[in-house]
Amino acid sequence: MLYSAPKKRIDSLMMTQAASSPFPVSENVSHMKPSSTLAAMQAAEALRATGANVVDFGAGEPDFDTPENIKRAAAAAMQAGKTKYTPTAGTRELQQSIIDFYQGQFGTLYERSEVMATSGGKQALFNAIVTLINPGDEVIIAKPYWVTFPEIVVFAGGIPVFIDTEENGFVVTAAMIERAITPRTKAVILNSPSNPSGRVIPPAEFQAIMELLADRAVYAISDECYLRFVYPPAEVFSAAVLPANLRKRLCIAGSFSKTYAMTGWRLGYALAPPEWTKAMLKVQSHSTSNPTSIAQWAATEALRGPQESVAAMLAEYTARRAWLLEALRDIPGIRCDEPEGAFYAFPDLRGCMRGEIKTSGEFARRLLEEEQTVVTDGAGFGAEGYVRISYATSMAQLEEGLKRIKRFVERLD
Repeated sequence: MLYSAPKKRIDSLMMTQAASSPFPVSENVSHMKPSSTLAAMQAAEALRATGANVVDFGAGEPDFDTPENIKRAAAAAMQAGKTKYTPTAGTRELQQSIIDFYQGQFGTLYERSEVMATSGGKQALFNAIVTLINPGDEVIIAKPYWVTFPEIVVFAGGIPVFIDTEENGFVVTAAMIERAITPRTKAVILNSPSNPSGRVIPPAEFQAIMELLADRAVYAISDECYLRFVYPPAEVFSAAVLPANLRKRLCIAGSFSKTYAMTGWRLGYALAPPEWTKAMLKVQSHSTSNPTSIAQWAATEALRGPQESVAAMLAEYTARRAWLLEALRDIPGIRCDEPEGAFYAFPDLRGCMRGEIKTSGEFARRLLEEEQTVVTDGAGFGAEGYVRISYATSMAQLEEGLKRIKRFVERLD
């Protein structure tokens, strides 16, 4: 099933509100929706401020500390006076460390003209979309999607075209995308492992998608934020391994936030053809200028230094995932497919929603009010009836939170 968001998303009510607003919000921004993931975080903070004992499954953030070698590299950079502006694309050392990582892991050699550092993976996505999309261009996005994808497209004047993937367990296929392509299709956004579902596009299917896009001269943006958090038998896969002819219209957005527990450092990167990178650098030069110099030196050490922390996090997430899936399936009315990557479960609640609770948003709101437990409404990801549960938290919190969720659901009977 396809859904094409209308080009004009301001209805008469919004126009009335805008007319009475003391601040004339620009049309591009007024079309955007607030982030539902940030809203969940804010709700948790507000409840904590009252002294409540909150269990927070909303944050897409590792509960691990940044590894010591990375923090030491940042401290050393400050002591050495490496606190000045850097080139817009990032330091030569960070660019080279990214190049070396992709060559070592995937056998693909990028040139410095194809690599740029960004202030988080989100800026890489923003740069890629706003440099590519013109008003009226269509961008295909599989549901469920990370909440920011369609909002950047809308900001750029594009039209999100959503593909419903529920029938295939939330895994998009080349056949689904082919049915959605029109003469106005400019790009497809891919996200594997997926936020929020944790599902992974099989490598062969990913290549089939890219072959289709190459044949139709459609661009691709691959969000690889959770690249290394994949659970066997699924395999770590990057679009970087694809043949050169399939990467001519590809931008990879990467991030240090999840892999190295560096969410607050705000450091990501983009890999794209030189012409696309040049355009993205133009945008970045007028926005952030360059990512924080100190964070860049920390990220260089992250890639070049010991990698044991990544394996340790993955092992812990593996244990948490197994426990959480069993606990969710023990609650009558809840179904949950097994996520092959990231650190989220995306359970279907429709079998236990009854009485006054008719939407996943109402379920999340009541759960927060009655059990002080935070989950993120699936409607914000384009999947009404589901919620996202982050298991990037302690086992003690998982156990307490699932006890509360089960108690809440049982009261609905």
